[in-house]
Amino acid sequence: MIFLAVTMGFIAENIREYFSEQHQQKEYVSSFYEDLKTDTAKISGVINFDQNKIDAFTDLSGCYDSVSSAKASTLCMLALVKNTTTNLPFQITDRTLKQLANAGGYRLLRKEDADSITSYQSTFNLLQDFQATVFQEAQDNVRNTYNQVVNFKANVLMRQSKPGNGLMFAEKDITAPLLFSNDKAELNKYFNELLLYNRITISQQRQLNALKQKQVKLIEYFKNKYDFR
Repeated sequence: MIFLAVTMGFIAENIREYFSEQHQQKEYVSSFYEDLKTDTAKISGVINFDQNKIDAFTDLSGCYDSVSSAKASTLCMLALVKNTTTNLPFQITDRTLKQLANAGGYRLLRKEDADSITSYQSTFNLLQDFQATVFQEAQDNVRNTYNQVVNFKANVLMRQSKPGNGLMFAEKDITAPLLFSNDKAELNKYFNELLLYNRITISQQRQLNALKQKQVKLIEYFKNKYDFR
């Protein structure tokens, strides 16, 4: 009788632990599902931010021709300056990923779920490395050379706040020449760096779109599998 009681207690404990782990597994998946929905909104904002950069580069060659032939013909540069001041790196919502890693939660997940989540994180890690190195370096180079070619007085005017309009980039507001000198070698360097920055921004956007597609597929996968709403 004692042996039977101990055995039944052991079985009951295993059953409780099994259902507890099943509940915890779904909690992890549900939390990750909500993180994904947050990420799709965030990544769309970054994609749009980068698209504004790409749009500003549409006539880069024509702008270079205008500026190099006449120092005062800098109207075309204003959109370039406005859209190359900063980068907007994408960062995933990693609260669930941290919980899974720190609490050993991956062992509770079904293999296909764990594989899907780790694949998503790996894809993001590649993007994050690109953002922190190649993308940021290109932006740093553009900004550093811009600081050499721009006239200080014009730069001050462009950095002034304008209520309801963010930074001031209207040509009529720039009362000082935009360029500091007629140094065509420096101007050439600046536009070459803009050209490279444009190509890298396009590459960045492709990676963002690929990651977004993965997000959408994962959302659909978990929604159908666990009947999430």
